[in-house]
Amino acid sequence: MSDDLKRGLEGVLVAESELSYIDGDAGRLIYRGYPIEDLARDASYEEVVYLLWHGELPTREQLESFRERMAAERELEDGVHETVRELAEADENPMAALRTVVSNLSAYDEDAGFDDVTDHEANVRKGCRITAKIPTALAAFQRIRQGDDPVAPREDLSHAANFLYMLNDEEPDDVLAETFDMALVLHADHGLNASTFSAMVTSSTLSDLHSAVTSAVGTLAGSLHGGANQNVMKMLEEVDEADMEPTEWVINALDEGRRVPGFGHRVYNVKDPRAKILGEKSEELGEAAGDMKWYEMSVAVEEYIMEEKGLAPNVDFYSASTYYQMGIPIDIYTPIFAMSRVGGWIAHVLEQYEDNRLIRPRARYVGPEDRTFVPLDER
Repeated sequence: MSDDLKRGLEGVLVAESELSYIDGDAGRLIYRGYPIEDLARDASYEEVVYLLWHGELPTREQLESFRERMAAERELEDGVHETVRELAEADENPMAALRTVVSNLSAYDEDAGFDDVTDHEANVRKGCRITAKIPTALAAFQRIRQGDDPVAPREDLSHAANFLYMLNDEEPDDVLAETFDMALVLHADHGLNASTFSAMVTSSTLSDLHSAVTSAVGTLAGSLHGGANQNVMKMLEEVDEADMEPTEWVINALDEGRRVPGFGHRVYNVKDPRAKILGEKSEELGEAAGDMKWYEMSVAVEEYIMEEKGLAPNVDFYSASTYYQMGIPIDIYTPIFAMSRVGGWIAHVLEQYEDNRLIRPRARYVGPEDRTFVPLDER
């Protein structure tokens, strides 16, 4: 057994997976063999979740059945609604609220329990419920904390369109619905990122699916994983309020020792392919609104950082201005990330259960040895 230390498990292979592959040098991402560009352009979020969970793209009939199954699970039980209301009225952090709600869902799930946590069909049923209810809970949380009544979900709308409808009490137009659906597809899975690995570690102990997803939400809440797009948008707002050229703002920020968010990635050595796609969407939304300010500022920052630091933007950089132009509140960007990534988390948990081995790494001990114990009265 090697004693080489790999901090953060960087570069360490710990599992085999059929779900997603990242080529960091080529800027390539695939889900089960399909390029992310094709899926983002042509597949819905429901199709992608089906692909991740079942291994193949659905037929038209399979997709319709899966959509209906998911849509039928959108309503929250009264007890969950009450939890959401209490959290919103207490002004809880949105990610902390989501973590609590996901755990709470277990109490009302007929398949919940620890009798046989590896039962595949039961986990798919639980997965459908968790994935379908997170958008309802998040939209209700946002509306309650801003003094509005929650909006009941509709079964006739897509996963993406229904969330925007519940959030704004207004059915989104096709452009907004398609853009948001694309964003969900882009964030659905991304290898063994920290939150996915957290879910896998939890499930490897033969804990249940709700526990695994709760672990993942808690991990995503950390600023080194989720939340970067929120920081990107706050940066762009600060640039706008400063009324200066974006490059001038970046120079000042770097001189002050500040970090420019949305750049660099543990896996990609080139521009994140998801950032390319969302950059195009940000541009399209700006053109449609007749206001290119946010997109143009983003491009200026990207070009300067790339030229001066050799760092390319990641997915968070352009999701910020894309979500902002869709009217989505900044502090629910990370919960929306979870709303999408839950499809991938569940897929990895299903895969973990199929060939489970307890995940238990080692640490190199660097503390003292051979110390002599001194009784309490003599210390």
